[in-house]
Amino acid sequence: MCTIEHEKKEIEFWKNSEYESPSNFSIQIVAHKLAEARIFLEKIKENEHFFKNSNSILEIGAGQGWASCILKKLYPYNDIYCSDISKYAIESLKHWEKLFQVKVDKEIICKSYKIPLPDNSMDTIFCFQSAHHFCKHRKTLQEINRVLKSEGICMYLYEPSCKKYIHKLAYKRVNAKRPQVPEDVLIYKNILKFANEAGFQKNKIKFSPILTNRDPFETIYYCILKKVKFLQKLLPCTADYFFQKNI
Repeated sequence: MCTIEHEKKEIEFWKNSEYESPSNFSIQIVAHKLAEARIFLEKIKENEHFFKNSNSILEIGAGQGWASCILKKLYPYNDIYCSDISKYAIESLKHWEKLFQVKVDKEIICKSYKIPLPDNSMDTIFCFQSAHHFCKHRKTLQEINRVLKSEGICMYLYEPSCKKYIHKLAYKRVNAKRPQVPEDVLIYKNILKFANEAGFQKNKIKFSPILTNRDPFETIYYCILKKVKFLQKLLPCTADYFFQKNI
């Protein structure tokens, strides 16, 4: 379970990382993030009607903000806000802005459950493979509901997810794979429950066994999930979440 101590580790990771600190915009991190960008572009294409038709978009848990920069490049006339819990992550936003030749409209240092924006101010709020780092899911969804405009949409994209019975095993695996930063696996029934309690409507999950940028074992695993669809609900699988605010 995520704790305040985990939040501190998340903040400090961006300060001390060999490849991802603000003072070291390394070729390794550029290559790594651009590989992830292939998946993000797939998600943009799948959900283009939300991104394209939103005048104001906020990314939470943005890390260095490269996904926000991609959106700004694709939709230069939309207001794109970029936020993360770590000031050290946000410090690297300028490198991505230079790389993509864009300027994000606003950068914010904040926790996912304490967003310093007015009520009913954003059309769309999203995160890309970062909600599993959030510590307070119930409070986060309440805060997102507050900030969204009427009928606004929230998207959690490409999140590791599972049923409760297999969570301990899934949690152990993801943290063994990348121990530097505490990670979780979303129990999807809990997330949908919290969204409903926060006042969202039309809450849904879409399982997304993408093969892009997988290692050999993961490729085989997700090929099986892709072909045998009922396993997506039973075994850990990446997923997209959609929450729409009430009118």
